[in-house]
This record gives sequence, structure tokens and C-alpha cells, in this order.
Amino acid sequence: MTLEIELKFIAAPEAAEKIAHQLNQWPHQHSAGQALTNIYFETADSQLRRWDMGLRIRGFGDRYEMTLKTAGQTIGGLHQRPEYNVDLDKPELDLQQLPADVWPAGTDLPALQQQLKALFSTQFVREKWVVTYLQSEIEVAYDRGEVISGELREPLMEIELELKSGQRDDLLAFAAELANIDGLRLGSLSKAARGYGLAQGYLPRPLRPVPLLKVKPKATVEEGMRAAFLLALSQWQYHEELWLRGNSAALHQVKDALEVLRQTFSLYGALVPRKASSELRQKLTQLEEALVDEKVDAQTLCFSALWLQTQLALTNWIATERWRQFVDQKADAKLQGSFKRFSDIMLGRIAADLKETFDHVNHSGEYQDKLTRLHRQVLAVHLLAGAYDVSAVNAWLQSWQQLHKAIVEQQDVWLDAHRQQALKQPAFWKNGSQ
Repeated sequence: MTLEIELKFIAAPEAAEKIAHQLNQWPHQHSAGQALTNIYFETADSQLRRWDMGLRIRGFGDRYEMTLKTAGQTIGGLHQRPEYNVDLDKPELDLQQLPADVWPAGTDLPALQQQLKALFSTQFVREKWVVTYLQSEIEVAYDRGEVISGELREPLMEIELELKSGQRDDLLAFAAELANIDGLRLGSLSKAARGYGLAQGYLPRPLRPVPLLKVKPKATVEEGMRAAFLLALSQWQYHEELWLRGNSAALHQVKDALEVLRQTFSLYGALVPRKASSELRQKLTQLEEALVDEKVDAQTLCFSALWLQTQLALTNWIATERWRQFVDQKADAKLQGSFKRFSDIMLGRIAADLKETFDHVNHSGEYQDKLTRLHRQVLAVHLLAGAYDVSAVNAWLQSWQQLHKAIVEQQDVWLDAHRQQALKQPAFWKNGSQ
């Protein structure tokens, strides 16, 4: 078993040649393009998918290799997954050659192998460079070809950076070197995930409003903060894909994801110094300014250096827990405290702020002035309320969301009624009062 650590870029055609030129500044070994075919297998009821596994046979020349990838972690475009590779004499599955302990207890391997069928394939030419960067060796692979499922096809053009030896931080730093090139964006979806989507006919995916953040029982404040950053990045990349596929309404959700980032920085600002995130927040501001124009083109912005640099900086921030370099002993003790207790305190402060903001409003124009503040506070509640009774949380949120909607839609006749109803909602958090 090896731990595969790689970072994926989706590439526009013009970016690939720029990458090849830029690699010349570092020591490297180049390998000419090689044709590869990957066949991915699955059961009719998607059993491997449910186990968070991917199984393929790769053919290159007259050689074959079976690979099983098991559950791992994806942050932005950084993929970290255990994988098992077995050489084969012919392109036929042989699950018995994989370690027995990779399968869930009680798995009937002969029965599983009988149920596995080819679901989709990828066919591409891979050109490679092995680059020496700092203390690490990084393989840069440029893949161009297609994902194929039955009669359906989708172009495939990716740049993959795989850490062959050395440090993950070197991989992220190397990616940042390449991020100045327009025509790249982080690939949060693996080839397998794209293949599954194609096999299902790429059914339209719905917009996904910001959910209540769920954390494990007895989570620390730091775990809650990290989960909030991951949620924001997931929301961003999910709706980026929808926006690029023509769903213009997804742009609003992209903006909400960026606002979730802002609210996370704000909620934890007393524990993590601003200087720890100054570079990331500066890029975030520039990106938000670029998104002000509602007619902004998805293809242009999502493949811009600014978009990539911001997502990559956020990926680096989360993966390396960069804030730790700036946290003193006192703040660290608070970060290791109870997330639930932290949420109780912060929710009380948010409620007090909303009460002060909306206690006396004299005209509709004043409501409009308070709309942004309301929206931000409601998003902040989503980052704190996951450990409470869902029905109580939703009842509290619904009242404020109704007020938000009435302000946006200029339903002046309903504004005061919704405001009073929201202010009367009982606190759902411990020792809360309004």
C-alpha cells in the first residue's frame, strides 16, 4: 500500500504549453507521451462507491495494472488516498491478489468479483516530467483524452502533480509556482468521480444552500474552525462546477461560499491573529471585487490565475493548518476547548447583535441598509448551530430568513411583522436569552 498525494488541475488547452515551458527552470526528467487506457469497475448497486473505493485496470503498452483506491481525503484539488497496485498478465480483475484487510469485514470476494462490471473508461495520452523542487521529487503529468461511458464522452485535460518523494508542503509550494498561469483551475473531482457522473448521464445537480455545519461530538474549537473552512471550500467548488456547466444561479452560491469564509475568519478572529491570514484574505477581497459584475464570464474567471491562487491558498491554509504558526499558548488553550461551549457564546453574541440591529427600524430604506449584516449573521449561525436540536434551529433561522426575503423582494407590508416574529424567537442554545 502507498499513500498517493497528488494535486489536480483542470487545464485549458493553452495552459499546457505554458506549463511545459515553465518546468524548464527546475531540474527535471521528461518522458514522451504514452497512451493509457483505464477501465473502471462497479457493481449494479454502486457498492464500491458506497465504500468510498475506486477500482480500475490500467493498460499501457502490453502491460496491465490493477489499482484499488480506498477512502482518503480531498481538500480543494489536493487528493490523499491509500492505493494498492497489482501487476496483471491480462486485463482481467483478480481481487484475490489485493490484501484481504482492505475489504470490509465479511466481504464475499468471489461474489463481489462476479458482480463487478466495466462502468466507464478513460483514454488519454500522458506526458510526464519528474521535477526536483526543494527537498522533493514531484511528477508532473499532462493528460489529454476522453472520459467514455457507452455513447457518452467528455474531454479530459488535466495536469496532475504527484509527490514521489519528499514533503507535502513542497508539493503545495510547487503548485503555487504554477498558479501564476492563466488557464488552470483546481480539480476537486477525480477521473473516477467524473466517470461516475458521466455514467449517470450528468443529471442536473441542484443548488446546495449552505447547510448546518456538523462536527463530531465533543469537538474542539479548532476542529469546528477547520470544518468551517472545509465547508466553505466544498460549497465553492461544488457550485463552481455548476456555474461552469451553465447554471447562472450557482454564482450566488459561489458568493455565499466566499462569505462563509469571511464569517469563519470573523468568528475565530480573537483566537487566530489577522496577520496569519492576511495574504489569503487579500486574495479573497480581489476575487470578491471581480465577482461584483453579475455578467462576469464563468469560463474566464474560473480559469484565471486569481481564482486558482485564492483556492490554492485556502487549500494550503487548511491542509497545513497554517494558523498554528501564529497561535500563542493562551489562544491554543482556547482552540482546544469545547466547540459547543464556544458556539453557545458566539450564538448569544449574534442574537444580541441582531436584536440591537433590528430592535427599532423606521422605514424600508433602513431595512435595506441592514440586509448585508443580516445575511452575514445568518450564515455565521449555520457554522455554529449543527450540534443543537435541528427543529429548534430551523424555526429560529426561518424567521430571520423570512425577514431577509421580505427585504430582498421589497415586501414592505410584511417587514415589521417578520421583524417582530424574528425578535421573539427563543434561543436554542444553552443559557441563551434574547
